Amino acid sequence: MNKIRTFLLALMVMGFAVACSSSDDNSETSGDGYNRGALLTNLADNIIIPAYQDLNVKLMSLKADKETFIATPNQTNLDVLRTSWLASYKVWQSVEMFNIGKAESILYGFQMNVYPTSVQEVEANIASGSYDLTHPNNNAAVGFPAVDYLLYGVAADDAAIVNIYNDAKYTKYLSDVINQMQALTETVLNDWTSSYRDVFVNSTENTATSALNKFTNDYVFYFEKGLRANKIGIPAGNFSSTPLPEKVEGYYSKVYSKTLALDALDASQNVFNGKAYATSTTGESFKTYLQFLGRQDLVTQLETRFDEAREKLNFLNDDFYTQVTTDNTKMTEAYDALQKIVVLLKVDMLQAFNISVDYVDADGD
Repeated sequence: MNKIRTFLLALMVMGFAVACSSSDDNSETSGDGYNRGALLTNLADNIIIPAYQDLNVKLMSLKADKETFIATPNQTNLDVLRTSWLASYKVWQSVEMFNIGKAESILYGFQMNVYPTSVQEVEANIASGSYDLTHPNNNAAVGFPAVDYLLYGVAADDAAIVNIYNDAKYTKYLSDVINQMQALTETVLNDWTSSYRDVFVNSTENTATSALNKFTNDYVFYFEKGLRANKIGIPAGNFSSTPLPEKVEGYYSKVYSKTLALDALDASQNVFNGKAYATSTTGESFKTYLQFLGRQDLVTQLETRFDEAREKLNFLNDDFYTQVTTDNTKMTEAYDALQKIVVLLKVDMLQAFNISVDYVDADGD
């Protein structure tokens, strides 16, 4: 009987140990108890997919307007095409931060918005008539910045720009670039709606490869690099010995740099707040996650910093090239305002979520 009692006691101890181990595992995967799945669902269904859908619609319109312009190159059709380009580019500011899933695997962002465009590469492609626009070597010769050049900078004035599209090589390249942009966007959108959405919303664990951890890192990386550095810091000279005004977004169109930067800031704040892309409704978000964790203080700081950064951007010239060359101090002030948000997102928010930074930089934040 003593041996049986000892054996049963051992089984009970082992069972207790297994139960504790199982409980610990669940704690590691569920983390702080917040419903990460609800956050991911709101992101996918109300923000990411609707933004991609709108971008695809805008790019389809851009394709149609391009066909009209190619068939009849004139000032009216050029103006319509430029309007479609800008409408698409503005929506892109809500999409660029979503570098996850198919977008990451096909290097979507690199094929859509590497600026400044390489005029040398664009013109070499046009001259040869033979090119692979999907090749990484052409990243600076495609996408929105290439179309910016083709619609605004390819000749000295509008009359000359219209006239240049009587050349079949130029019409072909313009057509190919825009067609590629729409095709890439449709590929990413179809992946989200056919399969990746479910993969994304169900990847709730707190690991380096889980959807929320990767998405959060991508969001912070975009804000730090795509918005703060690329749109403001690099042209203003924050990373060089002198300002580099030719590296602004929308360099050839001249008047849209601020519009695009403000759209990007609004889109970033909307994601933080969980605001739906197409409506004013809000859902689970980084903001509600922080509030769940008792970090309303951080939410308040971020809301204040977003407003301050928007105020600084609104002080800038519509054309950042002009701003850098005439009064660069305002550009560096806008950079400083955005940098304050970077620190809160990259250090305080990620620490609150217990998410590790998955990229390396030398900015010293």
